Amino acid sequence: MKLILTAALCLAASGALAGKAFVSNERGNTISVIDTDTWSVIEEFNGGNRPRGITLSPDGTLLYVCASDDDTVRVFDTLSYEELYTLPSGPDPELFVIHPTGSPLYIANEDDNLVTVTDTQTHRILAEVPVGVEPEGMAISPDQQWVVNTSETTNMAHFISTADYQIKHNVLVDQRPRYAEYTADGTRLFVSSEIGGTVSVIDIAQDGTPTLSQKISFDVPGVLPEWLQPVGVRITRDGSRIFVALGPANRVAVINGQSLEVEDYIMVGQRVWQMAFTPGEDYLLTTNGNSNDITVIDVAKEKAIKSIPVGQQPWGVVVTPD
Repeated sequence: MKLILTAALCLAASGALAGKAFVSNERGNTISVIDTDTWSVIEEFNGGNRPRGITLSPDGTLLYVCASDDDTVRVFDTLSYEELYTLPSGPDPELFVIHPTGSPLYIANEDDNLVTVTDTQTHRILAEVPVGVEPEGMAISPDQQWVVNTSETTNMAHFISTADYQIKHNVLVDQRPRYAEYTADGTRLFVSSEIGGTVSVIDIAQDGTPTLSQKISFDVPGVLPEWLQPVGVRITRDGSRIFVALGPANRVAVINGQSLEVEDYIMVGQRVWQMAFTPGEDYLLTTNGNSNDITVIDVAKEKAIKSIPVGQQPWGVVVTPD
């Protein structure tokens, strides 16, 4: 009996983890679930009002969703899709990042100019950190010493110490910074600026001090410069390639991680926004808000191979771990 129960629990756990992508549909108020083996939509469930930021617990069993118009974070079981509870988030949560241990969540509150730190175990707010106007992007350093917030109107990346929740550094970037992403070794941070049309490269010293070293710009023949609006950024674990979603340009830029030169542009759906790798980085998924689909990119070939219709105005995407 004990062996049967153990086997059943293992099967349940593997069902929660195996090959799923979750997509938040901002206007449809739903979460689409995609089987990453068959590339088919297997479920769609209510995600609250205006779901945007989306992430997973480290073990992949819990799905966290920023329900922006509900002023809360909704938490779902990744096997049953049942809503388990909500977490306090502050007003208008947009994006967040989770600590590698699973707690806390660091949440950008767009309307209140705060980063809210929420304990996922006790369901209590640990801190509220005043930042610039319209905070959005969130990143945590690989050594877990720093949380970075980007503020859209202040045009800054704020470096917050995870030890005392105080801002220690501010780096001015281009207009309307949307997203921040560290390299796996923590030596660089990339910040996309939607209206500025650039990605800022910030070098990180051993003590965590950031220094803006250069800016990467984009040029696509036949595409107006004002359509080149960098948003989501994803970096391969080995740092060899950086992928940048270019919004209404309907393309993902491929940047060489060593030379920092743009090497290619991949055509995807309309108004590409956020992205996520599958666990082995074989594929990169993009959310395309105006065409209501996601694009599957073969990473090795740097080629779009499939489009999958989802809900209305897909915004964020996350993939379960191995």
